[in-house]
Amino acid sequence: MDFNNPQKPFNLKPQDFGKDFVFGVSTAAYQIEGAHAVHDKGASIWDQFTSKKGNTFNNQHGQVACDFYTKFEADILLMKSMNISHFRFSLAWSRILPNGTGAVSMDGVAFYNRVIDFCLECGITPWVTLYHWDLPQALQDQGGWAHRDVLSWFKNYAQVCATYFGDRIKHWIVLNEPMVFTGAGYFLGVHAPGNKGLKNFLPAVHHAMMCQAIGGRVLRAMVPKAFIGTTFSCSEITAYSESAKDVLAAKKADALLNRLFIEPLLGLGYPTEHVPVLAGLEAYIKPNDLKEAVFDFDFIGVQTYTREVVKHSYFVPYLRSKIVKASKRNVKTTLMDWEVYPRSIYNMIERFNQYQGIHKILITENGAAFPDMLFNGKVHDKERLHYLQAHIEQVHQAKKDGLNVEGYFVWTFTDNFEWAEGYRPRFGLVYTNFSTQERILKASGKWFKTFLGS
Repeated sequence: MDFNNPQKPFNLKPQDFGKDFVFGVSTAAYQIEGAHAVHDKGASIWDQFTSKKGNTFNNQHGQVACDFYTKFEADILLMKSMNISHFRFSLAWSRILPNGTGAVSMDGVAFYNRVIDFCLECGITPWVTLYHWDLPQALQDQGGWAHRDVLSWFKNYAQVCATYFGDRIKHWIVLNEPMVFTGAGYFLGVHAPGNKGLKNFLPAVHHAMMCQAIGGRVLRAMVPKAFIGTTFSCSEITAYSESAKDVLAAKKADALLNRLFIEPLLGLGYPTEHVPVLAGLEAYIKPNDLKEAVFDFDFIGVQTYTREVVKHSYFVPYLRSKIVKASKRNVKTTLMDWEVYPRSIYNMIERFNQYQGIHKILITENGAAFPDMLFNGKVHDKERLHYLQAHIEQVHQAKKDGLNVEGYFVWTFTDNFEWAEGYRPRFGLVYTNFSTQERILKASGKWFKTFLGS
């Protein structure tokens, strides 16, 4: 599918990707569950962050979200009717351990057991993410990801999850996009917990880096035959011009956004050569840390939506690099002001194929937000449909060219709470009426159903 020529026919079928290739949808607990204070659930950093005015679009929050907590059976049945056989969702740490550590909430465990069991009953394979950005507020009060004790907190949490769910969950993801939750939450302050500066960012980076391996080792030890991965946000980085300053700026941005977490995991160390400020990580690295940060994952989840064009900027501290907004470049964009650039997904698959030590690569998130309109009970989201087709074609081309890629998950199943952007961006295959909680299958969802059923 050429996005600029949407009349070009899409002729692929799932079997064209090989018998072991998986297609699915991805979600996250805080974005869909609601039920923010039922039973003994503890507050998360997103409960706290959204309670403060000005932190999110129109001060919106996820206290109800998609009400998946009570509507999970209907949603899973809808997935089944759409021929979706792989469902990625996350566990809310504070729903299972209200205080982050200590007593386990049996109500929280019971909820996830119901979700897992119903998925299996419907023939849908559950893929569980241990951490998708919703740290218990009780742990943030002690320093959160910037406190080294998070290593033991996370290990305990992973052990609890493996104990209660490991008999049925065989597909695990340790962290979701650590670069985003450390960068946006502990450096820029635009995501929970809203902290800023290097003094928060650098220790959070190193501790999240360590927890990737810690979580992997816990699951490997406690869950027989587990298929274990972790996910990274990434985007193709292009220099704004051929000038030496812009080329260097692009290399710096690439090191920070694409290399910071995958390379230490593979034993390559932090990419300090292009981002000298990362040398400050040394203050938090203890003997054997970099050795213990290495873990042999079964797969790596690549999550890519767009590409970024970068230019030199003297005024940006530390990096001297600035992303040029897509809206300033006269290109097709999504509602998030992300360039529609399908080739980026191929290039990132190719990029991760260049690393030694990665066994399998899956696209664990890809999707787009557009200004969907409900008209006569229908949503004609042709832009999203074309976006998905174009990106799936690029994944197929990568597979055809012999590159290692074994799965593709759409972000996301239903429209949901999109973090600081609130409910404005709609990424779903299914339209959510947040006033009534009605679900309406969009044109893209109908197409995906047909594609999977073919």
